[in-house]
Amino acid sequence: MAATPSDPAGSPAKTDAELLAALAVDPSSALGTLYDRYAGLVYGLAMRVLGTPAEAEDLTQEIFVTLSTKCDYDPARGSLSTFLVTLTRSRAIDKIRARTRTTRFLESWSAQPLADDWAPSPLDALSIAECSARVRSALDGLPEMQRRVLEMAYYKGLSQSEIATELETPLGTVKSWARRGLFSLRESLAPLAG
Repeated sequence: MAATPSDPAGSPAKTDAELLAALAVDPSSALGTLYDRYAGLVYGLAMRVLGTPAEAEDLTQEIFVTLSTKCDYDPARGSLSTFLVTLTRSRAIDKIRARTRTTRFLESWSAQPLADDWAPSPLDALSIAECSARVRSALDGLPEMQRRVLEMAYYKGLSQSEIATELETPLGTVKSWARRGLFSLRESLAPLAG
C-alpha cells in the first residue's frame, strides 16, 4: 500500500483540485503549494522553448498568476500538469512569434534609407526639445527606485530580471516599480499625446 503524500508539516497533502478550490479562500498558501509542485515543470519547458532564463522566469510567473486569477482548468480534460504544460507551451510559442514579428519590423525599418537632406525645421526642433524636457522632468519627478528601474530598462536595455539582479531586489518589486513608474509617466505626459 502506497503512503499518503504529506506536506512539510506532516499532514496529508492536498490534491490539485483541493488547492485550486482553496485559491479563493487562501490564495497565497494554495498558490505557494501549487508553485512548489509545478514550477520546475513550467520553468523547464519555458526554458527549452524560449532559450533564455529571464524569459523563462517571466513566463513561469505569468503562468502562475494566470492560474491564480483566471484559471480555466477543467479536470475532466486532463491533469493539472497537462494543463500547465499546454498553457506554457502555447504562451511560449506566442512570445516567440511576437519576438519574430518585432525582429522583422525592426529589420525592415532599419533597412529604409534615411533622407540625407532631412533636418528639422526650427519649429520642429523647438517642439522636440520641449517634449524632451517634459519627459526628463516627468522622469525626474518619479520616486528614485521607479526612475532607476525605468532608466535601466530603457537606457541600458536591461530586462526586469537583470534589473532585479543588479539591484539585489525581488523581481516582483522591480515589476511593481516599473508598472507604477510607467503609470505615473502616462498621467504626467498625457497632455503631450492629446
